[in-house]
Amino acid sequence: MEKNKTFTPVEQSFINNVPRNNKVNVPYIVVDNFPDLGMLTALRFLEWVHENPTGVISLPTGKTPEYFIFWTKHILENWQNERILELRKKHGLIFQDKPSLADLYFVQIDEFYPIKSSQANSFYHYVNKYYIEGFGLKRENALLINSNEIPLAESKSFKEVFPDNKVNLELRYREARNPLEKLQKESIFLIDNWCSEYEQKIRGLGGIGFFLGGIGPDGHIAFNIKGSDPYSTTRLTATNFETQAVAAGDLGGIEISKERMVITIGLETITYNKDAVAIIFAAGEAKAPVIKNALELPPSNIYPASVLAGLQNGRFYITLGAASMLNDYIDDYYRSGSWSQEKTDKAVMSLTRKLNKYAEHLTLDDLREDQYTQLIPGLGEHTVQSVIDSINGKIKKGTERLSSEVFYHTGPHHDDISLGLLPYIHYQSRNETNASHYSVLTSGFTAVTNKFLIKILNDALYFVKKDEIEMLQYADFFEAGYKNKKDKDVYHYLINIASGSAYERSRAVSHRVVRNIVELWNLKNRQDMETRISEIITAVNFSYDGQNPEPKIQTLKGMIREYEEELVWAHFGVRTKNVHHLRLGFYTGAIFTEKPNRERDVIPILKQLREINPTVISLAFDPEGSGPDTHYKVLQAIAEAVREWGKEKDLSNIKIWGYRNVWYQFNAADVTHIFPVSLNAMSTMDESFTNSYMSQVDASFPSYRYDGKFSHLSIQTWVEQLKDVQLVLGKPYFYDNESPRLRATHGLLFFKEMDVKEFLKSARELEKSTEGAF
Repeated sequence: MEKNKTFTPVEQSFINNVPRNNKVNVPYIVVDNFPDLGMLTALRFLEWVHENPTGVISLPTGKTPEYFIFWTKHILENWQNERILELRKKHGLIFQDKPSLADLYFVQIDEFYPIKSSQANSFYHYVNKYYIEGFGLKRENALLINSNEIPLAESKSFKEVFPDNKVNLELRYREARNPLEKLQKESIFLIDNWCSEYEQKIRGLGGIGFFLGGIGPDGHIAFNIKGSDPYSTTRLTATNFETQAVAAGDLGGIEISKERMVITIGLETITYNKDAVAIIFAAGEAKAPVIKNALELPPSNIYPASVLAGLQNGRFYITLGAASMLNDYIDDYYRSGSWSQEKTDKAVMSLTRKLNKYAEHLTLDDLREDQYTQLIPGLGEHTVQSVIDSINGKIKKGTERLSSEVFYHTGPHHDDISLGLLPYIHYQSRNETNASHYSVLTSGFTAVTNKFLIKILNDALYFVKKDEIEMLQYADFFEAGYKNKKDKDVYHYLINIASGSAYERSRAVSHRVVRNIVELWNLKNRQDMETRISEIITAVNFSYDGQNPEPKIQTLKGMIREYEEELVWAHFGVRTKNVHHLRLGFYTGAIFTEKPNRERDVIPILKQLREINPTVISLAFDPEGSGPDTHYKVLQAIAEAVREWGKEKDLSNIKIWGYRNVWYQFNAADVTHIFPVSLNAMSTMDESFTNSYMSQVDASFPSYRYDGKFSHLSIQTWVEQLKDVQLVLGKPYFYDNESPRLRATHGLLFFKEMDVKEFLKSARELEKSTEGAF
């Protein structure tokens, strides 16, 4: 660290013992987990407010501020509480007078354009709810971005000027071709002028005094995407794919976020006040690459967050996962604690990538010259062979045939199990002594767009009116019949994949949708059915994209996802009774979902464990609270259910399989099992995904890493994992192997097997971190 960039008392209380030997652009502090990140930012914010009670603040939107908002309010509301007094003392917040937020000035960082300010998914709404009202700020002291109030040509509304919500910025540079384009061109220049005035208002306040922001997958801060000028100011601008993919969740699909412009403060807006405290906070392994780039590579337009290097009080606050690729933390991993085969594997694999050299060709000099392989105890000719043996052993474990097992495969969302483990599940399911259950723990309704739901409902209404939903004619259908023969809906759909009839597949979906609507709305006859479907279509049509629908429509969307999940596993002969839909209550679609609680979220899992009595439990093993926060909340709920189950039963022989998919990846050194994936297995997974997850085929909510289907991204991940392992084992290990399975390998699937004790230990730290906050 540069000596002139000193830490405050609050910051000093969070600095850990990891040596800082490598130069970085901006000082950083690392905390253990997501909740602690919120605590640190809240304490630092209150420390600053105490010194600057009339200062100018700019705070972030989205999910990352959840614990920052919680801790700020919790500390202020319990200022003299004994526990909070201890917390303040521990972290250097030792002044007695409680900071007041009432006289602060607030600057909104960014906003989609155009978007109604009344929409719950607008940043204007978020800022008003969580900061102006939530923190008790004065509205007159706030500079906000309200799309409704930005002046446009002829005093028209943005709906009149941009009727399809599309703003064509090419009109800045070319002539208008018709009256509407002329109106739009004039309006764009008026928006540009408004942005300049907004910038001047910020500067008139002396600039931003306290800035807190997240960092995007391309390294953006605010909406200053990769390539933004460090001297940029407030402006109307387009975004890139990575940003659009992240925004898709807010706006109801990437097809909408791709078309939507944004208004954002610029990088120079953030750094205009040279005394500003400017903090970027980030959680999770997914953010590790962009954190490394911003902190360790030369400051550049390519790494927007590196602009903080120009501020004396610029800081990065990050979790251990987000710090995992920093040189200091790589050094600490290898130099602290006891040495293990895992460290040897990781160091040698890293060297093969760095030198682009197969392990068998590494020399002892190569190992001695590398800063990490030179640390391997007893370094010698056998070292590389130990890594080859280690990886080979994991492949042998991965290809072992299991028998008489009861598998309880769990997923936070629909498609998580398939994307994480399907080729391996298929391999083991061929042994009919094994039994498999698939349990999706949340409703997943947010993944079904309004557009998709309306299409499904229109199809259903069409078939009802044509008398092509024959089950409506059954005498007891509206009393009890709608509950029966759900496997038939699944078979009807799949047999028409084989026959190639899109019409009959649509009719199969309509059968299931009709059942669901009868169940949800307790309908009693066909006329009620037609009326209800029409009413739902009208309600959805009048919703804005990304709006959280009313509860029954939420459930209907979730039931569509549940049917899709049943279709996937039916490809492999699994009946609907073995596909479970828990719909845990913490999942609500709100910006900040609730913590899992015992009665609502843990007991249903415990009940299934008792009933199914599995010998193997699989789960998404993303232990740090970042990315889809549903993953880590589901992990907490499963861990608690297993802990409770362990009070009733000896779990010493239970195996836990932790898998990852499109959101996070394992290093081969971290896993216990490596499973070879053939082209046939890839095709099977992709086809089952495409055939079954109808709502996901157009990728309305893609990963920022790939513009396409999740199944293709999983395949890409398996291929990349094979390349890493090939550098250790050599290509001939696969194409010249005696085993046909290994000769057919074109990708590798990784997962980690744990016993219950090891799993609960891994999950416990996260659980403790959230328990302590509430």
